[in-house]
Amino acid sequence: MTRLDTHGSVTDPSTNSGAPALAAPLASGILAHLAWRLIGLAGWRVVLARPVPGKCVIVFYPHTSNWDFAIGLCAKWIVGIDFRWVGKNSLFATPIAPLFRRWGGIPVDRGESTGFVGQMRAALDAHDDFRLVITPEGTRSRVEHWRSGFWHLAREARVPVGLGFIDYARREVGIGAWIEVGDDAGADVARMAAFYAGRTGRRPELAGPVRLKG
Repeated sequence: MTRLDTHGSVTDPSTNSGAPALAAPLASGILAHLAWRLIGLAGWRVVLARPVPGKCVIVFYPHTSNWDFAIGLCAKWIVGIDFRWVGKNSLFATPIAPLFRRWGGIPVDRGESTGFVGQMRAALDAHDDFRLVITPEGTRSRVEHWRSGFWHLAREARVPVGLGFIDYARREVGIGAWIEVGDDAGADVARMAAFYAGRTGRRPELAGPVRLKG
């Protein structure tokens, strides 16, 4: 498994993103091969640090454009892993909400304290296979700090955190490394910041700093 060392460097960097790019889709079927073709025609590469844990929390950064979802969904189909992902509840109030749920979507009201961490902790405890993707910024707009829910969830559930990313400059998307969180959120996020340095969103001006509030 590709991990970060204590200084925040990727231990086996075979690509600019720290993990090997796929040479072929890992999944079979029409969706996987269609997604692979679309990704290839657009000049993108899918990166995956393996093995992928059965239970984990994955942060996805930087999230600055609606295109992130389409590219990320293609990557999900290519690797053939049932990643669950968190989306704002307004996405699930549309006629295509059943598709979002089928593709792994979980609605959340980001404007309210709804016990989301507790709900997701219960889901992790109840399933042998539960991989949750979270955008720690909580919005495509620029914010000055990440929300800390992902860290609390990973720590309470004792699961690793995957460093998911999208990089428009290098045209790479995927999961570049895994880390185990400790008792110091600031130190853990500092390691993440070292990994994400240089990753470029579609709208770089909307990518805020990798840090927690306070």
